[in-house]
Amino acid sequence: MEELTSYKFACAAARILDENKAQNIKILNISSVSSFADYFVIASSDTSTQIKALTQNTSDTIKKLFNRIPSGREDDAKNKWNLLDYGDVVIHILQNAERESYAIEKFWSHAYSVDREAWLAESKEYSKYEN
Repeated sequence: MEELTSYKFACAAARILDENKAQNIKILNISSVSSFADYFVIASSDTSTQIKALTQNTSDTIKKLFNRIPSGREDDAKNKWNLLDYGDVVIHILQNAERESYAIEKFWSHAYSVDREAWLAESKEYSKYEN
């Protein structure tokens, strides 16, 4: 079995979010500008209910596929910004208004952004629709 690199894991997480209707999904390679993780996966949605569901579904699917549980998890009481920390990959799921307000991508603008086509190609084996 092929080793699960942090890149492949980030791509799979992005696909899981995408297939569950998350919006504006971005993967940032922060490995050259940060020591605490290799990748951020950032996604958003419109409502707190969707944020809560995306967070739980993503965590459950990752556990099922990769037998990994987050080393840290932050669920905002109002589900405006939830976080799943897998060490090498940190997944941020935010409401659209919070995402605009905190502007994570602008703060990490010196990080490399992975193109959607690239992460979709890298994660195709994890698609629940293409297998």
